Amino acid sequence: MSGGEAEKPVAEMSFEEAMAALEAVVDRLESGSVPLEDSIALYERGAELRRHCEDKLRAAEEKIARITFGPDGKPSGTEPVDPG
Repeated sequence: MSGGEAEKPVAEMSFEEAMAALEAVVDRLESGSVPLEDSIALYERGAELRRHCEDKLRAAEEKIARITFGPDGKPSGTEPVDPG
């Protein structure tokens, strides 16, 4: 992939950076103007970006707490969201 500037490692990207980079990869692949070898490299980077975004979302979900209610219908505490 040529671009002149070094690409930021995926592991160092925020969710928003990774989503923007993934959108750019998809746009380039959909344009049909990328040589085959570059397309393969773009596809691999896109897969890595997708996994990174999924991991970031999963981590965020694990931090969210669901309010639990007691028998009287009043909030009684919190419990982790089921990751599934």
